[in-house]
Amino acid sequence: MFDAGEYFNSLNMFGIRLGLDAVRELANRAGNPQEKLKFIHLAGTNGKGSTGAMLERAFRAAGFRTGFYTSPHLIDIRERFRVNGKVVAAELFTEMTARLRDAAGDGNFSYFEFATVLAMQIFARSKCEVVIWETGMGGRLDATNMVTPAAAVITNIAFDHQGHLGNTLGGIAGEKAGIIKPRVPLFHGKLPDEAAAVIYERAAALQSQVFPPRAEVPELTADDADGQRFTYDGRTVTLALPGMMQRENFRIVYEILCYFAPRWHFDLQTALDGLSQVRWPARFQHIGARLIVDGGHNPDGVTALTAAVRERYGEEKFTVVYAAFGDKDAAECLPQLSRVAKRFVFTNVDVSGRKVFTPEELSAMVNSIPTAAVAEPVAAVETALSFPERVIVSGSLYLAGEVLANFAPESAFDL
Repeated sequence: MFDAGEYFNSLNMFGIRLGLDAVRELANRAGNPQEKLKFIHLAGTNGKGSTGAMLERAFRAAGFRTGFYTSPHLIDIRERFRVNGKVVAAELFTEMTARLRDAAGDGNFSYFEFATVLAMQIFARSKCEVVIWETGMGGRLDATNMVTPAAAVITNIAFDHQGHLGNTLGGIAGEKAGIIKPRVPLFHGKLPDEAAAVIYERAAALQSQVFPPRAEVPELTADDADGQRFTYDGRTVTLALPGMMQRENFRIVYEILCYFAPRWHFDLQTALDGLSQVRWPARFQHIGARLIVDGGHNPDGVTALTAAVRERYGEEKFTVVYAAFGDKDAAECLPQLSRVAKRFVFTNVDVSGRKVFTPEELSAMVNSIPTAAVAEPVAAVETALSFPERVIVSGSLYLAGEVLANFAPESAFDL
């Protein structure tokens, strides 16, 4: 019997491969399913998933059948392919993977190239009317960039993946700006000046109209278990995702919805009302009363996490469980987390072929705060929960996925 998961794992041997030739070839072999779909293409250093989740939920509330392609997954690869907020059914996933394997023939395609074309096939088969389409890394040479979208979105620009994208904000912005297409509107969030200059130059060259946020980040009027409430552009909004960073992301979503409401003939307020039901796992996600799971893995992401913690919990201190890959800037992330940490419990992430910081290496980066080293992530969380404080898990989406798989597996699936 064909095992789709095992087949995907066999594709890991090709690693990260930037460029569009192979994915275009695979899409062609599969019958170019992208030609049946309408995409909103998202790039950015942080916030793509949360922004995409808001867009998916808003368009679904407005009556559209949605597709949502994201990466990485937290527990199960099927999370990458959601139709109307639900992960693709196991039977359809297996069937479509087998079909694409047959179409691929003797071609050498990477894990992400195969997943990207598979997503297009699943969404075309499912007759999705709007597809929220998240880049994997960068933009210009990312496999997702083979499509011509209805809109391009750049959430923000910060340092991450410098080994592939460059060591300057301008260089990183140039890679993200590669998703801009001729005369396709561009929406963006807060951008550093150096990045904005590159992105606006690219948009002008391609005659793409640019839509920045129309107002400042709104102030909270309420924040509780039902979501945060605020007023924006004269409208009262309830957003189920907590934190100031999500209000930043909302400003992008609002511009996109305002743009498409008259063009795609849906009611703006109905779409906005859907945000009271939006979910996105591993982003300041609360599991019960004492555990918070966040996939923040770079300085900007960790800064957003600590800001959300301060906004909701004031000066409360937490036990922080942390792990990081060796190519991440842990030395800059840990001082940010130290502002909300009473103690650290350092642990590992285990992904074949990737260097990780050992718990001992991480402990050496921290001064004046107690630390503990627990090699296995689930045991690390259990150790953290033995202390009286609430617990924050941060540093890696892979760590977040392992924690969710053991403490709240159902929360990673349907949105």
